[in-house]
Amino acid sequence: MASNWKTTKLLDHYDIRSGLSKPAKYFGSGYPFLTFKDVFYNYFTPDRLGDLVQSNDKERASSSVKRGDVFLTRTSETMHELGMSCVALQDYENSTFNGFCKRLRPHKESELVPEYVGYYLRSSKFRQSMLAFSTMSTRASLNNEMIGRLEISYPSKNEQLKIAKILKTLDDKVALNRQINQTLEQMAQALFKSWFVDFDPVVDNALDAGFFEQDLDFPDELLRRAEARRAVREHDDFKQLPDAIRQLFPSAFEECAEPSLGLGGWVPQGWQALQFGEFIHRKSVGKKYDQKSASAVGKIPILDQGKSGVIGYHDDEPGVRASLDSPVVVFANHTCYMRLISFDFSAIQNVLPFTGKDVDTTWAFYATQDRVRFSEYKGHWPDFVIEKTIVPSLVLTTKFREYVDSLIRSVRCNELQNQTLINLRDTLLPKLISGELRLDNIEAGLANEGVA
Repeated sequence: MASNWKTTKLLDHYDIRSGLSKPAKYFGSGYPFLTFKDVFYNYFTPDRLGDLVQSNDKERASSSVKRGDVFLTRTSETMHELGMSCVALQDYENSTFNGFCKRLRPHKESELVPEYVGYYLRSSKFRQSMLAFSTMSTRASLNNEMIGRLEISYPSKNEQLKIAKILKTLDDKVALNRQINQTLEQMAQALFKSWFVDFDPVVDNALDAGFFEQDLDFPDELLRRAEARRAVREHDDFKQLPDAIRQLFPSAFEECAEPSLGLGGWVPQGWQALQFGEFIHRKSVGKKYDQKSASAVGKIPILDQGKSGVIGYHDDEPGVRASLDSPVVVFANHTCYMRLISFDFSAIQNVLPFTGKDVDTTWAFYATQDRVRFSEYKGHWPDFVIEKTIVPSLVLTTKFREYVDSLIRSVRCNELQNQTLINLRDTLLPKLISGELRLDNIEAGLANEGVA
């Protein structure tokens, strides 16, 4: 470490405060609330706090969230997950934070830069010191006395800002790629909804064929959909699907034995009402891994149950083979998180892979996405597998895949770039906070790569 760096106790810079604990009935409305998950999964607090809690003036004054505040998770099921940090980079008006976290509010005279602190507290150096002070009973726990023994090393404010800028440049690019991917995924979801939920091409064909002019007892929901589609078709900028695609869709609806399906119980003619378990093929994940058996490097990624995606790597044979042309869907038991995977992988316990059976796998992924919120778990598989939905032909599900293929490939390209950027950040982080690397050389290198 450079000679001009200082090492001090965290509490030389911060005062500790516990957060807000309330019964569940107080959540869902009221004022902004920083959740345990916000802290656990992020180096820095989100731009906007998406959760709400009913709080009074006194609670908002004592448990506020302001720029420079450090939040540490104070309890966890495992030692590895204890004391995860998150730093606020702005003030959040009328906000409070979760009682399972500790807030460290900086002194006015502190020399620490919040962006630098955010990275330092997530570094392997700090995480090791955190775990060394943790205690384990039935749950891992962190108290004020332990926090009081934790230290932070730092250079001048100017150098802190430079270090934080380098690392945050990488993270900002990752965030931008994720925003792009979210837009691409929304485009694919919108097409799925149009074709297989609203049945727009079927309604178009039915209107052209005069289907709705018949003297049949059509349900109101189907008639409303037809009228809405007529209005859309009258717009000057309306564009029909190519004839070759439209011909894959039927031009009539028929009554279904399941009144909850389709539009008022009427579904595209010839499509089947199937249980989800009838058109997905469950795959074995092979050997199950955990955090202890994961390495920081390796050829095969190990998937976890959350949005973070990869917990580590190994160099054995993959548990599941997948590619852009042969993707696999993974459903995370307990967290209900679902992903479409296009690379070989292994996984931890309760990551459940499947592919389509007599339907395209990508179509099966979008068909199951809206079902996960209803899930309970029986025999390690969610109960949505016994629910029913309307399933078109394999030809049509394959055509859907062809339409969204370019979107999926762009998403994968951004994911690969993000993994490279994250690996670079994680490589640079310990070296930057130890003063091992020269800042000017790194800044120039990032500029040459087009990241800065």
